[in-house]
Amino acid sequence: MEREKALLLVKEQLTEQRYQHTLGVMETAIKLAQRYGADEKKAELAAIFHDYAKFRPKEEMKHIIEEQGFPKDLLEYNAELWHAPVGAFLVETEAGITDKEILNAIKYHTSGRPGMTLLEKIIYLADYIEPGRHFPGVDEVRELAKQSLDAALIKSIQNTIIFLLKKNQTVYPDTLHTYNYLVKNRRID
Repeated sequence: MEREKALLLVKEQLTEQRYQHTLGVMETAIKLAQRYGADEKKAELAAIFHDYAKFRPKEEMKHIIEEQGFPKDLLEYNAELWHAPVGAFLVETEAGITDKEILNAIKYHTSGRPGMTLLEKIIYLADYIEPGRHFPGVDEVRELAKQSLDAALIKSIQNTIIFLLKKNQTVYPDTLHTYNYLVKNRRID
C-alpha cells in the first residue's frame, strides 16, 4: 500500500493530534530502519497504522479481544494496551494488510514481547521517541537510540515500568518479560 493511501485511511480513524503523532512515528521509524538495516517500507506502513484502533470504543475492542482469542488477561490490564492487538486485527481485516511482520509490529507496539523482531523494536521505539513526545526521560532514550536499539528499548521500558509503579498501576506481564529478555540477551549494536 502506498503512503498516501495509508495515511488517508488512518486519518479517518484519528484525532488531528494523534494523526500528527503518527506522522512523527512514521518519520522516526524510517530513520531507525535506515540506521539499523530494517525494511523502510514495512517500517513506514507499520508506523502509519500503529494507532489505527486507538479511538475505537472500548466495548468494540473488548469484543474483538474475546472473539479473536487474544490473551484474556489483556482485559485485566489498562485498556491503553488493547488498541495494539486490536489494531493489528483491524488493519488486516479493514485495510487488507496481511504482512505478518507489519501486523506484529503493530500488535506489540505497546507491550513489547520477548524476542521482538527488528521491525517490532523499531515501531515500539519510534512510538516512544517521536519528536512530538515530551516527558521525563525521552531525550535520554532518543540519544541511546542513536547508539543502540536494545539499550534504548531497555531504557524506554524501564521508564514505562517506573511511571506505572509511581502511579500504582499494574504492569502487563509481557512488558516485564520483554524487559527481562532484552537485559539477558542485549545486542551490542
